[in-house]
Amino acid sequence: MTGIRIAVAQPTITKDAKENGATVRKLMREAATGKARLIQFPEGQLSGYPKEQLQDWSEVDWPVVRDELEKIKKLAARLRLWVVLGSAHPLTPPNRPHNSLYVISDAGEIVDRYDKRFCSNTEITQFFSPGFEPIVFDVDGYRFGCVLCVEVSFPHLFAEYERLGVECLLLSAYPVDSTLELKARAHAAINCYWISLSLPAQTTHLMASGVIAPDGTYAATVAPSAHLTLTTIDRDTPTYDIPLNKARPWRSTALKQTIYTTRRVADPRSTNRTCS
Repeated sequence: MTGIRIAVAQPTITKDAKENGATVRKLMREAATGKARLIQFPEGQLSGYPKEQLQDWSEVDWPVVRDELEKIKKLAARLRLWVVLGSAHPLTPPNRPHNSLYVISDAGEIVDRYDKRFCSNTEITQFFSPGFEPIVFDVDGYRFGCVLCVEVSFPHLFAEYERLGVECLLLSAYPVDSTLELKARAHAAINCYWISLSLPAQTTHLMASGVIAPDGTYAATVAPSAHLTLTTIDRDTPTYDIPLNKARPWRSTALKQTIYTTRRVADPRSTNRTCS
């Protein structure tokens, strides 16, 4: 089999980290049974998400969150499964947590962590400290990156990941309206890469979780009554020859501008934009 098989989770999130951790491990086992190499979870999956499950950080039992995270790491090693897990990441008091995605390798180690850079107004004023860096990581020769929720409204982040060579961008969210899907599909088609969209079960009335292909169409979706979908991302699939092998390289060439500047003309009918 060519490509890489990934699982996208659509679980119910609660305010109980122990319950959330058990849900994560259950879906990890299902993903491993389906021969996935990576599973992605929504924003705030382990800790619970502010404004929805949580109204204040005092409601979070941080030792339980850490304990559940350790159990998830150990299971990742046993299953040989990469895990991208949404959770608040506590900092040293009185600093507010980061809104994060833990990247757990198939050796059971946290190899990186994405901290949300563009938090919503409520998030930045009441709940979170911002991050400032993109992250990329490679699994079986495929390059992944991470973004969170409202960052879908910041196109330069998606262009940045295209320049970093990402082939699948993992977008985890807790959406409040259906425009997130429209924007995600546009970013996938413009940047010519896959976008994997993991959302909680509580938001299926807005859109389904799933994997958007480099042409902006869905490669897979999670059914409203389900909690997981699996699909294979394969850069050699003929269906995506144009976006991957023609459009994306051309866009990279065009952005360098050389192909245009070397063809600049010295013509008064060009410089005079009022002539007929």
